[in-house]
Amino acid sequence: MLQQTTVVAVVPYFERFLARFPTLAALAAAREEEVLRLWEGLGYYSRARNIHKAARRIIGELGGRFPDDVEGLCDLPGIGRYTAGAIASFAFQRAAPILEANTLRLYSRLLDFRGDPRSAAGQKLLWDFAARIVPRKDPGSFNQALMELGATLCTPDEPDCPSCPVRTSCAALANGSQREIPARAARVSPTAVTEVAVAIQRGSKYLLLKRPAGERWAGLWDFVRFAWTANGSISSAALANAVRGDTGLSVAIGDAVTQIRHSVTRFRITLHCYRAEWAAGELSDSYREFRWVAPSRFSQFPLSVTGRKFSRLL
Repeated sequence: MLQQTTVVAVVPYFERFLARFPTLAALAAAREEEVLRLWEGLGYYSRARNIHKAARRIIGELGGRFPDDVEGLCDLPGIGRYTAGAIASFAFQRAAPILEANTLRLYSRLLDFRGDPRSAAGQKLLWDFAARIVPRKDPGSFNQALMELGATLCTPDEPDCPSCPVRTSCAALANGSQREIPARAARVSPTAVTEVAVAIQRGSKYLLLKRPAGERWAGLWDFVRFAWTANGSISSAALANAVRGDTGLSVAIGDAVTQIRHSVTRFRITLHCYRAEWAAGELSDSYREFRWVAPSRFSQFPLSVTGRKFSRLL
């Protein structure tokens, strides 16, 4: 849950998640939609799907036994080398190395490594170093202490070197290069994207579609949504044609409801939200899962952040 999310923001999600799924068996028995609904707002929804898949594998294939070594942990969906090392050392006191943002920065400075720590050569150097220094006695506390050191003293811009307990072992401090290490990753400018969402009403209900695997927000529900490339101009006729081409439904476009700006990974999205009234037609076969849903039931469906904002206005 903490991937690109602050602890303060995560705590209520964590507490709700554990209250609903206090055991692996409870999580494994849940529907994916329920898991995604509790994850809604944290982003990176593949994490939630992988946690759910991992729970089902542990219960269904491993007899309910959680793997306690790095190899077994890495075999679970969504668990990579860092997460496996963290679980193995924190929970099972295995002498497993870890490398994440804070320790990557700390190790790079200790070694005065001036190359790219995210490159293949940089990763090998830092992982090898992490493996050499992790002790057999209480490795969990050791790894957590290094993460804390990176988070509180060996910070990105102004490291507090005079207070650092390992300053005498720091090659970067000795050479005066600590503020230039690690090498900064090249910033990629976000791509501006314009999208349109259309809430199609039929009687007292609105159309919700389940986003298929392979798309952004896969597994979540959403209103009709598509990219808009007509030079930013949105006419009712053009929008109705686009909806018919995308869904097979004929609609009467109503007023614009709102405009939402949202950033996700490397995209900066401007989402134009409209109401529409169903006029004729049935949904095309390309949409396998859809529901006509009363607004009072929107809360039962996992929606994207922008979809949830739009739903509240409806």
